[in-house]
Amino acid sequence: MKKVNNPYEGMPEHFCFCCSSKNPIGLKLNFWYDENSQTVETRWMPDENFQGYFGVLHGGIQATIMDEVASWCVYVLEGTAGVTHSMEIFYKKPVIIEKGQVVVRGRVSKREKRLVTISVDFIDGEGVICTTGNIHYFVFPNEIAKSRFRYPGREKFLF
Repeated sequence: MKKVNNPYEGMPEHFCFCCSSKNPIGLKLNFWYDENSQTVETRWMPDENFQGYFGVLHGGIQATIMDEVASWCVYVLEGTAGVTHSMEIFYKKPVIIEKGQVVVRGRVSKREKRLVTISVDFIDGEGVICTTGNIHYFVFPNEIAKSRFRYPGREKFLF
C-alpha cells in the first residue's frame, strides 16, 4: 500500500471539502494505492459532528466520501480527471461512529468509452462493509483534464 500524494495541496485556492488540509470544516482525507489489487482507499476517523441519528454516521457524509474516493480512483487508476455522472449508493448497515476508523475503498469495475464505473465499499471500524456503491464518472481526455481541470498527470500522485 503506497500513500498517494495530493498535488493540489500546494495550490492556494485548493479548499476541497474532502481532501484539502486547509479547509477548516473539511474532512482532510488522505489516500493510499494498492498496486496489487488496483484499489485506492482512504481511512478516516468519524466523530459526532458528522452524525445523522445519534451515534450513526450521516448517509450524505458516507456518499460524499465514496464520491471522493471514486475521483481519486480516476486520478490514480485511470490517469486523468473526471466529474461525477451519477451515483448508486446502497446502505446495508448503519456506520456506528464509536466503532472507530472507517476505510473506504474503490476500484474500477467498468469502462465504456468516457464513462468509468468505480465500485466503492464503506467499511466500519470492525471491518464490516456497511455501504456499497457504484459511482459513475465521466472522464476527460488527458489534454482536456490538464488544460481545463489542472490535472497534473498520474505521476504527480504517486511517489
